Amino acid sequence: MGSTAATSKDRHAEILANRKWLKEQLNPYFFTAMQDEPEALKILERELGSLQYNRRLILADRKKTLVLARVNAPGSLYDTLRNFPDMEISYAMISHSEGELPGMERSLEIQRFEFDRKSNGDILGWKDVEIPAKITREVARDLRKHYPEFDMKELDRLLRILWLNNEDYVRVSSPLRVAQVLQLFQKAGRSGGIYLYVEPTINPLESRVHFAVGNPPQKEFLLQLMEVFNRLDLGVNRAYCLTISNGVHPYFLGTFYVRRRSGEVLAPGSELYTRLQQELYNSQIIATKGYTYREFVTTGVMTGEEASLANAFIAFCHSNLAHNRPDRFGLDDVQNAFHLHPEMALQLVKLFRARFDPALKNREEVYRTTLKETTKAVTGYNTGHRYLDEVRRAIYRCCLIFITHTLKTNFFVLEKQALAFRLDPGYLKELGPEFTSDLPPATPFRVTFFFSRFGFGYHIGFSDIARGGWRTVIARNSDDFITNANTIFRENFVLAHTQHLKNKDIYEGGSKLVLILDSADLQRSGERDMENWRLYKLQHGVTNSFLDIFVTQDGVAKNPNVVDYYREDEPIELGPDENMHDLMIENIARISKRRGYILGIGIMSSKAVGINHKEYGVTSAGVVKFAEITMKELGIDIYKDPFSLKLTGGPNGDVAGNALRILLERSPKVAVRLILDGTAALYDPKGADRGELAKVVLKADLDAFNPEALNPGGFMIFRSGSRREGLRELYRKVSRNDKGIVEEWLSTDEFSRAYASLPFSVEADLFIPAGGRPETIDKDNWSNYLKADGTPSTPAVIEGANSFITPEARIQLQNKGVIIMRDASANKCGVISSSYEIIANLLLSEDEFLAEKERYVNDVLEILEQRAADEARLILKRRRENPGVLCTEISDSLSTEINEHYAMIYKFFQNRPQLCLQPVYRRAILAHLPKMLREEQRFARRIKNLPVKYLFAILAAEIGSSLVYRGDKEADFEATIKGHLLRTFPE
Repeated sequence: MGSTAATSKDRHAEILANRKWLKEQLNPYFFTAMQDEPEALKILERELGSLQYNRRLILADRKKTLVLARVNAPGSLYDTLRNFPDMEISYAMISHSEGELPGMERSLEIQRFEFDRKSNGDILGWKDVEIPAKITREVARDLRKHYPEFDMKELDRLLRILWLNNEDYVRVSSPLRVAQVLQLFQKAGRSGGIYLYVEPTINPLESRVHFAVGNPPQKEFLLQLMEVFNRLDLGVNRAYCLTISNGVHPYFLGTFYVRRRSGEVLAPGSELYTRLQQELYNSQIIATKGYTYREFVTTGVMTGEEASLANAFIAFCHSNLAHNRPDRFGLDDVQNAFHLHPEMALQLVKLFRARFDPALKNREEVYRTTLKETTKAVTGYNTGHRYLDEVRRAIYRCCLIFITHTLKTNFFVLEKQALAFRLDPGYLKELGPEFTSDLPPATPFRVTFFFSRFGFGYHIGFSDIARGGWRTVIARNSDDFITNANTIFRENFVLAHTQHLKNKDIYEGGSKLVLILDSADLQRSGERDMENWRLYKLQHGVTNSFLDIFVTQDGVAKNPNVVDYYREDEPIELGPDENMHDLMIENIARISKRRGYILGIGIMSSKAVGINHKEYGVTSAGVVKFAEITMKELGIDIYKDPFSLKLTGGPNGDVAGNALRILLERSPKVAVRLILDGTAALYDPKGADRGELAKVVLKADLDAFNPEALNPGGFMIFRSGSRREGLRELYRKVSRNDKGIVEEWLSTDEFSRAYASLPFSVEADLFIPAGGRPETIDKDNWSNYLKADGTPSTPAVIEGANSFITPEARIQLQNKGVIIMRDASANKCGVISSSYEIIANLLLSEDEFLAEKERYVNDVLEILEQRAADEARLILKRRRENPGVLCTEISDSLSTEINEHYAMIYKFFQNRPQLCLQPVYRRAILAHLPKMLREEQRFARRIKNLPVKYLFAILAAEIGSSLVYRGDKEADFEATIKGHLLRTFPE
């Protein structure tokens, strides 16, 4: 008994001693934060001594909570986090003791993790939350005291959102801690989604680092941040990190208490502070799973920023070299050039810094010297492996050209979430025909390269003022990513060039912004629901990087950290394209206005304060007008006569859906024989049931069409709703025969063959490809479009989708008698509508536009039909005059004629800006505008407020297009001669 009592007494004394040590060595906030885990604290007091013999002590281990005590050692946090890589952390607390553990030479580390992330939907009911008045009152008091700049009007909303995300945290934490989180939450939302603030604590050697990120990287982000602190020799004594949803996407809100191990204070303005800023912001750009991070950053070979730039070099060189030489310059080849020779990567980084570091003294002299030594290193690269050396010299040369032709970049802007590089397009000529021979024979006006943690891409424009859509291609596996990375530059170039041909009727030239989003890891881990978060992160980061370099003041980049070798305003207009959602459309416009871009909300079309393409069917208005005039040439009045139609693109899509809507409204005898979209294909020899079509048009995808409505001989095959049978994936086919509906299941091969063949084999009077991937009909398969007798399955094609048919295939089909109205002509009305939306944004207030929106849109629709009719009639007129010339050739020549006029006239007014508002030229500007702006003097007077480049461009567009559509070459030439004679030989 005595022995047991003594042991019990010793045990009690040990617990008391441990309790005393913990109270002395751990910050009081630790005990506040752990008051909801009393059992964990008891275990810690009782078992603290066991850490002499064990690496870790489990204090709590439940489904949504893990609390560990560990001996603080390098890699201890990583060792913990790697055990649950697929779990989303909602709360993390890390705390260290001030002194060493009893009997040991290392300190104590407490790690607390919670895995209870709330979904966006969970937060939508924040208005119904009731929070104890005492908590609200105390948090408000500490906000006013410690953070007077906090906008108290948002306290109620933000506190309720925080409560819904983590009620226990709000209840347990001190009012000051909650106030800090709310301040961080608000600042992040108002700072473009990323915010850093460092403040002193009562301990003069300790600093409190607040870091917040909107829509953060989801995996290993906390570990990445801790690695930054460790690399900068900053010991983290405590950390409190929350990841919460605001109802749209998550926010990371972290507070870290840090000390420089050498004793240096983390003071704003110091070199250490600047490095911390650079590395924390760069955590948004460099991925932890990449080779450069793992092999170069964590080992100290490169800083995080240098590694991000090296990754950007790789993406640029690969995408510029591989599209024409994928066998020689594949992704692995380019990566190895930089990964196996980091000294070359660092030399190129050194050159880049010499050209663009705004803090560098004698920058021009340093750049010249560094360029000379870098050029020598590139041209002299020789390892004795002849083939590899040739490949790598070409890669390094490409990178050298990239650096020397970049005119401005946001690399030295701290608060960035993506990198942007505006290039002189002359770099393409310097690359040489070996790498550019597969591109259209035209030189862009500008090329801008973007690089992000989750993807990269280009904006390519063919004139000073340019507009075109922003599409994001989602790569859901590594093969998709590599394939798209190989071809993204060429695809972007072709799309932008086609857009330039299409934009001939408006004051903006053509452009395109195309990004690749890498979401392969999300597919592997079954996290498709996170794909949109990553999509928005990529688009948000690229938007801000775009504005970093294109927001100007007096023509020069406004941000002082952007060294600008171009030094002109650049009005670039964007529009929605593939994977650009309404939420992001409005966000881009809002950010542009807030940051002071020259176009304000006019940067983006199809907004609420704009003309939504799908709502008003603006693209389809032109497509149907082209169909009307083309079919009339073939002897069919589509509004009176019976005719048959096949169509790709879904009934819920913008172009296909609205084309169906217009034709169902105006063409009572149309028989829709084929519809094909991403969910299903429908074939009906007598025409799809109009009543059933009306139920799905602009409301649902094709798989919502009821097969019961099929006519005999009709069928549907469904991509959606597949099923697995062992290792086989099967797809449903529903047919109607004389006896009724029959269902069967097709193998993947059977489905793919049937689905792919339908656009070729189904016979109809008119084919409108209004959806589908580019190059569906190409040089290898165009002959499948012909029937057994050699005649085409459809005599007329109106291209509602871009690049559905390749140039070679167009020629072959037209030689077989098909009339093809190519994309640059047939679907041009969408971009014309967007042009008039931007004009409205520049000339009307938001309230004025919304008040007059329907009237304005009707005026625009009238212009669209007129522009489409002008071109369709002129193409067919020239075809009749020259029967051997193809319609697509005529379309190209019209675009070329108008664009040549545009370029010459734009330059004319650029050199004579005083002419623009003289009466005759002012009338031409007004003639270009919708009726409402043209005829009401209160609006017409405002044209003088347009950016001067817009006046040049509108005049160039209106005069250039009218010379072609309504001009008479002989009469125009006569007027030119007469004017010349009157000037040269006056009376």
